[in-house]
Amino acid sequence: MTFWLPALVLTAALAIKLPSIIKMWRDPLLRAVGGLLLFACAVFVFAAPGTIAWTNRVTGVPNISAPWVYSLLTALCASWLLLIIAWRNGLTDRANRTRRAVRLVVAVYAGVIVTLWVLFWLADAPVERLRDLDTYYATTPFMREQIMLYLTAHTVACAITARLIWNWIRTDGLDAWLRWGLRLLGVGYATNLFFDASKLTAIVARWTGHDLDWLSTDVAPVAACVSATLVAIGFIVPHAGQYLQERWRVRARHRQLRPLALLMRSVTDGREPFAPHAPAELRLIRRETFIRDALLQLSRHLDEDLRGRAYATALDLGFERGRAQALAAAVTILDAVAARERSRDGRSAAPSEPDNTYLLREILAVSQALRSSDEIKAVRARVAAPAESVSAHD
Repeated sequence: MTFWLPALVLTAALAIKLPSIIKMWRDPLLRAVGGLLLFACAVFVFAAPGTIAWTNRVTGVPNISAPWVYSLLTALCASWLLLIIAWRNGLTDRANRTRRAVRLVVAVYAGVIVTLWVLFWLADAPVERLRDLDTYYATTPFMREQIMLYLTAHTVACAITARLIWNWIRTDGLDAWLRWGLRLLGVGYATNLFFDASKLTAIVARWTGHDLDWLSTDVAPVAACVSATLVAIGFIVPHAGQYLQERWRVRARHRQLRPLALLMRSVTDGREPFAPHAPAELRLIRRETFIRDALLQLSRHLDEDLRGRAYATALDLGFERGRAQALAAAVTILDAVAARERSRDGRSAAPSEPDNTYLLREILAVSQALRSSDEIKAVRARVAAPAESVSAHD
């Protein structure tokens, strides 16, 4: 379970990212993410004891899983660094510098992989070890160098990646979801250092005649599992967070437009198009279209003079400018709906030529204003007061 749990989480992260990777394959950042997640999945699949035994049995070479898993882990280390290079630099004016850094990482880690296989073929490792190969062969010539080489490459990559990520987190202007994703990635890569520390401590103990193999066989796999899970979640959080935030924004806007949509039903004598299984974005577009079409039908009943007086009154009541505009528009729409109800055949024209620009553009603000019945009543009362006093005087 120690190996398969992170493999499942990493596979989920890869599945989430895969559509974007396929769609925008030319993007070096997405390619780097895809490579990283793919290598990470492969590492945990092939590092599982059951898979190690299967690989050794199929090839007929005892412990050939060692250089294979070490090579996958080394390729994963390179993908970490390539991701950071692509993520931080991208296609900028530093393109030449970026390409040099990419070539350097690829050359160094490709050289490490080749050396791992050369050392394995030079070594004598006839006894198959499924869980404790690193400590069992810690003093064996060439196997010793192979083990130290992969751990050194892994430690360097973890340290550099974690340092770059933590430096990046402190920069200004990052999206909140990206910042949280980077924090998880930073903790994940830092946790990987516990894997290296546990392995190296157990190996050095073997060199000095002590037995701390439990650090390599028990502690290190747990550290790797925690690290891989945090890294996978770190990649998922920005994507999932932004997706959920956008879904929440769409649904919230649809809900906030409900008061105005309900009012507009009396204008169209019908409901807005409704499809319960339609995506949230489509339902929002339909509601916005329904409202704007109804406002256009209502436009000849809109009293622009009333809106001007209502706006001035809302300002006098202490409302800020944006809120005053929304309240004035709400008062004007309510008056127009009432006028339409009083005369189904419509009056000849509004007292002044209406300007629908604000109403059509700021339907959300107007809809939210309709929720504040007490504020609307206060504005309408103050607006009506001068007209009533003039009528009484006459």
